Amino acid sequence: MTALAPTLQAFFTERLIHQRQASPHTLTAYRDTMRLLLVFASAKKGVEPSKLDIGDLDAPLIGAFLDHLEKQRQNSARTRNARLAAIGSLFRYAALRHPEHAAVIERVLAIPRKRFDRKLVTFLIEPELDALLRAPNRSTWTGHRCRCCSCISGRCCWARQSIAS
Repeated sequence: MTALAPTLQAFFTERLIHQRQASPHTLTAYRDTMRLLLVFASAKKGVEPSKLDIGDLDAPLIGAFLDHLEKQRQNSARTRNARLAAIGSLFRYAALRHPEHAAVIERVLAIPRKRFDRKLVTFLIEPELDALLRAPNRSTWTGHRCRCCSCISGRCCWARQSIAS
């Protein structure tokens, strides 16, 4: 038996469920990532998934897997980074249990996240600002406070935008 199977099982049962108390959504995301990775690695190496070892999941293979996610599966950079985070979490856990694979694990953990552009909201048009101001419940103290804060910040930003224009 290889070291990967018991490490994967312990990662999910001990680390994620008992120690980290991960949410069901996190468990599902990590499970899907590992399933995709094992299927990809199995196809690349020509070995059954149950026969894969930690050493088989080296940095070039992980890099090829991440490229596969973006090109063939049309995943965004954010999804790629989330999958890389799941893989990194597994490898950080494996580093403690399998120091004999330290070199492979270190190279996998050194794979950088991919940068992506974030869409910034630069301004609100007047109907959007009015909808924002109508949203809080003014019959409560917190609703009144939220409306006042929104009104001040929204009007200040709107005035600053019109001055800049």
